[in-house]
Amino acid sequence: MAAPPSQVQGQAPGQPSPQAIAVAKFLKSQNLKMRTCILNGQRKDLFKVKRAIRALQSPEYVAAQKKNPMLPPVTDRPSAENVFRLMPLNLLALRVSKIDSVGGIDNSHGHSHGGKPAKRIKGLWTVKIEQQQEIRDELYYTWFYEGPQWKTTIMAIGVFIILLAIVMFPLWPPIMRLGVWYLSMGALGLLGLFFLMSIFRLILFCVTCFVVPPGLWLYPNLFEDVGFFDSFRPVWAWHKVKKPKQKKAKKEVAAADTSADAASPATAPPVSTEKTVTSPASSQRDLQPKVEDG
Repeated sequence: MAAPPSQVQGQAPGQPSPQAIAVAKFLKSQNLKMRTCILNGQRKDLFKVKRAIRALQSPEYVAAQKKNPMLPPVTDRPSAENVFRLMPLNLLALRVSKIDSVGGIDNSHGHSHGGKPAKRIKGLWTVKIEQQQEIRDELYYTWFYEGPQWKTTIMAIGVFIILLAIVMFPLWPPIMRLGVWYLSMGALGLLGLFFLMSIFRLILFCVTCFVVPPGLWLYPNLFEDVGFFDSFRPVWAWHKVKKPKQKKAKKEVAAADTSADAASPATAPPVSTEKTVTSPASSQRDLQPKVEDG
């Protein structure tokens, strides 16, 4: 039995409905195994539809619904899909698909969208918003609902306090200024150690590139767009050699030409193999003299 239309129907464009916000808060509190993706150059959280539907049909949702009457009832799979449909209707979560970094190919459908190829970030999907907001288990959605903004407010207040403290540095007690001096020296030492490590890993790669090709990198993810701790994992790795794509392109062109030649019809006119046969009797008849009656 599906939920009543009045409970699952989205409002006009503008503020999200209270039911949609309640569902979004519940889904964000669940373990949807979200991953980070890149959408229009920004990092977003990505999740699969089947995990959201599973969360809406879980006992946790029933318990949350008893505490929060704004959550629409869910009794079966169709009603769960109707409740989840509140997300795209209120622009809280939208369906996205992965884009290949080469040629702008949509991997979920295999279509090419042209334009400049999207910049690929290691370990992260580059996605785009789909026009058709379908609901199927294998599809992916991206969150646009960020929840309460109290964290942003607290961070802004903290930044203001830090800037005010820096401006009032001459008024600090001597002990605090001495402590800040030691901290700054420690930070400069760490920065210098980072530069030394970068130079050492480059020298190590150049040496191993000739001794044991293709070469060895120390902390291969050090300059990748990953988290702080992921930058130091793994400790070492072999250099990955990229295969040239020109040979592959030539093979594809040659295969296309071969298929075109095989599909095109023959243009040469058919040659007739029939021969004209002249009987000996007819040739002799033609050679006999004609006699006229006098």
